[in-house]
Amino acid sequence: MEFVSDISELEECYGKPGEASLVKVAEQLTPAYRKWIMASRFCVISTVGPEGVDGSPRGDDGSVVLELDPQTLALPDWRGNNRMDSLRNIVRDSRIALMFMIPGSDTVIRVNGEAKLTFDDELRGRFSDKGRTPRSVIVIKIAEVYSQCARALMRAELWRGQPTDTDLPSVGDMLAELKAGFDGKTYDAEWGNRAKDTMW
Repeated sequence: MEFVSDISELEECYGKPGEASLVKVAEQLTPAYRKWIMASRFCVISTVGPEGVDGSPRGDDGSVVLELDPQTLALPDWRGNNRMDSLRNIVRDSRIALMFMIPGSDTVIRVNGEAKLTFDDELRGRFSDKGRTPRSVIVIKIAEVYSQCARALMRAELWRGQPTDTDLPSVGDMLAELKAGFDGKTYDAEWGNRAKDTMW
């Protein structure tokens, strides 16, 4: 198998991008991009560090990010598994990419930029919910924001119907495969209540 090793070869195969794919890029939030992102309760963040790359889902019960100014977003770090893969990467390499999604919409809004992590009490307090605050906040300086072509979500029919395979393994099944003696059934049975108690 041969692999592409030259950009000119790649460009020859794919041709030139369409006008819309170039016009859509903005250096800060426009009214339309702002409205869309603020309506999103879910995004995936991608970071890079010495150990490699990381992709992490982030969700909230309202807007997943807060706008600090037209070129700056703030993303709270709510309780998770404490691996801190994304946070470790951000501390060592500020590059970040975000993909915002809304259930039912085939549009994805992407943000690329630089991120920093803060424990600032005032900013953390702006996300206070039911007396709880995030342990840290990711502050993202936007370099570019743009809409993603809808074809990928359309092909996958992401929001249309149930999974085609109803016999999917649970997380407990996966953990039991990886560690001998791990009680995957108990893990799965207790997960729902544990998740509710520690969601924030």
